[in-house]
Amino acid sequence: MQSEWTLWARRDQLPPAGDWTTWLVLGGRGAGKTRAGAEWVRGVALGRPGSAPARAGRIALVAETYADLREVMVDGISGLRHIHGRAERPAWEASRRRLVWPNGAVAHGFSAEDPEALRGPQFDAAWCDEIAKWRHGEETWDMLQFGLRLGPRPRQIATTTPRAVPLIKRLLADAETVVTRATTRANAQNLAPSFLQAVVGTYAGTRLGRQELDGELLEDREDGLWTREAIERGRVRAAPELTRIVVAVDPPAGGGARSDACGLVAVGLGSDGRAYVIADETIATPRPELWAARAAALWRRLEADALVAEVNQGGEMVRSVIAQADPEIPVLAVRATRGKWLRAEPVAALYAQGRVVHVGAFPKLEDEMAAFGLDGLANGRSPDRVDALVWAVTHLMLGAKGRGPRVMAL
Repeated sequence: MQSEWTLWARRDQLPPAGDWTTWLVLGGRGAGKTRAGAEWVRGVALGRPGSAPARAGRIALVAETYADLREVMVDGISGLRHIHGRAERPAWEASRRRLVWPNGAVAHGFSAEDPEALRGPQFDAAWCDEIAKWRHGEETWDMLQFGLRLGPRPRQIATTTPRAVPLIKRLLADAETVVTRATTRANAQNLAPSFLQAVVGTYAGTRLGRQELDGELLEDREDGLWTREAIERGRVRAAPELTRIVVAVDPPAGGGARSDACGLVAVGLGSDGRAYVIADETIATPRPELWAARAAALWRRLEADALVAEVNQGGEMVRSVIAQADPEIPVLAVRATRGKWLRAEPVAALYAQGRVVHVGAFPKLEDEMAAFGLDGLANGRSPDRVDALVWAVTHLMLGAKGRGPRVMAL
């Protein structure tokens, strides 16, 4: 029963249905990607139903290096020789870098460091491991495609932790690619509890954690003000004593069901002169009484000094709903007189100088920051979280220097 993979596999580890050429498995560290790739190769080599239209007789195994080929794909704990039962286990011929199954199927090993080695051989199936790390990614992939020409329906699986490299973007855009995703936590039953507590607990929500544990493909916008690298450099676990705390509110435009979210971000001024982002409680609701209540609750919980609210969209409404939520909150109303990009530029400069940092991780806010571009939008939508962040940091760090927003008392 241990060798019956279909009894133990998660759905994302089983071959997808349909007529596809490439199965791209994106996953975090320890998510079970290698096992999925090895089991698929096992299935096509043995002609198991559901793995491929027909049994594969010649298979390509492509790793980052020849060492990875042997230590991970062939002899690793989730490698090909480990997962087969004794009667069906292939033999490794080290001098020829190939696996030979008792039924005659053969898998040849290759390294992405030597794309030219794939010029000439031909296959009806292939497994490519950690393609996002390949030094000559596109060259190696292209050479493999020319050789994938045997059988009624040649297919390949690519298993990797994602990175925003050209090859990954190319495969994601290919109509012949089917994608499955898995996180490290999805495979928790096969991982040491100490690893989950120490590593997953430490990196959860950070750029590194989202890439290496959650298997997310994270990109920066070419015309963006912020880069994920810059945000990551300014991440701390705890803030020093905060001399002042501000909650900033960017109310949704209009009030209909399709209105924007209400940006709600809190920033504190540290005793070291830096601004510390300490909360993002942005709420997606068209109902003013709900976002006002959320803002008031955050202000009370943090014992904030002021609440900064943009009033371009209905100043009287903003005053009214916040007063109803808590009449004692000191509100500073700000009115935007410049475009979003121009307002955000000096704040982004403070990030570049290391004068604004994040206490912990704020994935949704950071995604919006990385996607914020010259058009003043983030992924085609209003950047509500960024707007609130900009108002808060501007009030704490820039207002006294004459570069802040136009402020009115309510």
